[in-house]
Amino acid sequence: MSEMQCQVHSFGLTPYKQTDLWQKGQVQHHALWLDWHERRPVTSSQRRRSRAKRLSQIMEDFGHKKIDVLEADLASAEWKILESILVDGTVAVVHQLILTVHLHWPGFEVSGSEAAVVRYWYSLLKALEARGFRLFHSFKDLQKPQLFLHKELFNASSSYTLSWVNTSWMY
Repeated sequence: MSEMQCQVHSFGLTPYKQTDLWQKGQVQHHALWLDWHERRPVTSSQRRRSRAKRLSQIMEDFGHKKIDVLEADLASAEWKILESILVDGTVAVVHQLILTVHLHWPGFEVSGSEAAVVRYWYSLLKALEARGFRLFHSFKDLQKPQLFLHKELFNASSSYTLSWVNTSWMY
């Protein structure tokens, strides 16, 4: 995408050598990551360590009003972050959402019976649909363990990548 003169931002704790290569390819890397709530550090030393922000805050900081493609592999934080962008409305400014979901455990701050966890996940995916998103591609990662909520299951994967398009998108 950067070759097409698109602004591409990458977030996370990435080794500097890879970051240097990305900078040359027009990918701007930021040493911060997505979070589902605002963290309020108490001291300046905590502020340096805590580099997590909500998507709406990151967009505001960069002066962005829309996101053409949001690709996220959030190591089991995806469910709370998805809930966050659904609740605060940020999801409405995303054209395509490519989300890797992890199913081997419930995720951060998600608890309850297996049925309750699955209902929670399902409710978030249905909320995406209710906001005009349509699933156009899914990918099962066969390299990942065949786990679903800590149980080994044949022909399953603990990781799926779901690609959604916002049919209500306004350019």
